[in-house]
Formats: sequence, C-alpha cells, structure tokens
Amino acid sequence: MGTTLLVATRKGLFTVRREAQTWEIDEQVAFLGDPVSVVLADPRDGTMYAALDHGHFGCKIHRQEPGGEWHEVGVPIYPEQPDEPVDPAAGGQPDVAWSLKLIWSLAAGGPDQPDTLWCGTLPGGLFRSDDRGDSWSLVRALWDDERRREWFGGGADLPGLHSICVDPRDSRRITVGVSCGGAWVSRDGGESWELQATGMVARYMPDEEQLNPNIQDPHCIVQCRDVPDVLWTQHHNGIWRTVDGCKSWQEITAGEPSCFGFPVAVHPADPQTAWFVPAVRDDQRYPWGASVVVSRTRDGGQSFDVLSKGLPQRHAYDLVYRHALDVDSSGQTLAFGSTTGSLWVSEDQGDSWATVSEHLPPIYAVRVVG
Repeated sequence: MGTTLLVATRKGLFTVRREAQTWEIDEQVAFLGDPVSVVLADPRDGTMYAALDHGHFGCKIHRQEPGGEWHEVGVPIYPEQPDEPVDPAAGGQPDVAWSLKLIWSLAAGGPDQPDTLWCGTLPGGLFRSDDRGDSWSLVRALWDDERRREWFGGGADLPGLHSICVDPRDSRRITVGVSCGGAWVSRDGGESWELQATGMVARYMPDEEQLNPNIQDPHCIVQCRDVPDVLWTQHHNGIWRTVDGCKSWQEITAGEPSCFGFPVAVHPADPQTAWFVPAVRDDQRYPWGASVVVSRTRDGGQSFDVLSKGLPQRHAYDLVYRHALDVDSSGQTLAFGSTTGSLWVSEDQGDSWATVSEHLPPIYAVRVVG
C-alpha cells in the first residue's frame, strides 16, 4: 500500500494518493460541503474516523472500516451539569457550560486495547470509548479536578483539549495538552492525573502568573514513537521540549525565523528531529516575510534549518493550524496544509516540497498514512 494523505477541511475530507510520479486527489470527497474538524487513521486495524462540526446541528463522528462505507457512530455527551452557587465577591467563577462545542482531537488506544479511542473537545473534556466509537464516557478524574476551573480559552472562547499522546510502551500512560490549561499526564488509564507543564512560560499573563503550569497554552504536543519520554510542543510563546516524560520542559530559543506557530511533528525514531511551520507572532499570524517555510532541527533544538525549496516565497500569507502538519511512520514523508487551501508534501524530510493543490478549502488537519 502506498502513502495516502487524509486532508480534513472546511468543506469535506479529501484523500490524496501517491501515484507513479505524482500525488493525485481522489475525485470522491467524503462529507463534501461539511466541515471536518479532525480525522484519525487507526494504525491498529486501518479503520478511519472523522469528526464533523455541523455548527447549529452539533458535532458528529463517522467511522469507515477498511474497504467499507462511512457510517455515523456515537458522539461524546457531557453529563447533566450540577447547579452550583457562585459568589463573585469571594472570587468565584461560574463553570463553563457542560456542552460539546467541537471535537478537536482523536487518538487510538494502545495495541493491547483494540477497541479503545480517545477524544478531546472544547470545552476541555477528555472522553474515552471502548467500543470503537459507538459510545463515549467523560473522563471524570480530569474533568472534576478543581484546577480545571482555572483553564480558559486561547484562540477559541473556551479551553480545548487538542493533543492526546498514548505511550507506545504502556497504554495506560496518556499525555494531553489543553489550551489554555497546560499538559497533564495519567499513568493509570485516566483514573488520576498530574499537571506537568513546569518550565513553560505564559508571557501573555502578569509576571506573577507566567510560570503557573495550569494556564499554559501549548498549541500542539507530540511524542516521539521510539523514545516516548521525549515530547515536543509548539506553545503560544515559543517551543518547548521534555526528555523526562513531561516532568520538566526546556525552552528552545534557536528557532528560525521565529519560535511562534501552531503545528509540530517529531521524527518517529529520532527524538532530536522535529519540524515546525513558523509564523510572525500572535498578533501577526502570517509567515515571516510573507514567505512559507518549514523549520527543522536535527540536534534537539540547538540549531534549525529553514526549508523553503518548492514553497511560495512572495505574497504568501498561509497559516497552518496545529493539526495540519504530519510525518509518516518512516520519518521521510511530510505534508502540511494551510488556511488558504494550499497543500504541500515532501518525500525527503523537508529538504524540498511539491505543491499538491492551491485551491482546497481551508485545511484543518492533515494525516499521512502509510
């Protein structure tokens, strides 16, 4: 089986396949006209899952067996919200509404959990399914933690759980990233959680709050497959890396041309190698110099290569969302897509890039399969 790109966009799920000499977009588009917020290709059995955001009509999840048709499965449902008195004079804050607004992440459980899936949402809930998405349950240990009341929205109005990393050595060890709520780790399958964002800095907060791990805004957290104690994050205020399984995070300051951005991909076998798509800064969310580049480090963030071959270098204002950059299981092929509907692919670790399309709908997520 050749390499395939799954491209989730504002107007459907596109499939791109590697043909003899080029990349071709399938004529058939799944969910054409509907926003697809995220897509998952389950590496355990080849099943695909797509989350749709129907706005006023709510969120849906669809599943496709290998060679089969798409059909709707279950969707995360929050339990009934308890009535709680709030005393503003005592600094009390009302809880967010216990209502699903967006499905922001999907992840497969470990190989010893063939039917388990994880789902992250706005407003910051983590859900688990043990029947391949037919039903979902809220992970109450994280949701009921009092520290959740400190979380707040970053780019969105509500906090969102966007990153889910299942340790390949131990399916019970799970790391999640929340915007703005830091990084959390469970070692018992979600029964208990530790806040582990020490070392991150939230420079958008007052000085006395900048080191608070519970209000950090990681834009995306990824884990090295073969060295799982190494994780990288593209954070609202820069790039961070941990080599001790999230116990501490070290800031990377050598990023070129900037350390601001949303996506990050890590080489599955080499924890020293990671890729980013940099933008200018928070209030100027477009590429530096209006030229699209990918930055790559091969030495753990001590230095970066700025990769531009095949990418637009004039009047290019493409922004790349946190889930719109991915690398394949070999670490050789990468793909990323932009809010202006451009899609690029590299088959040499980013040294050169080919344009697949410049006219897709705005791209929310890209996954490289194969």
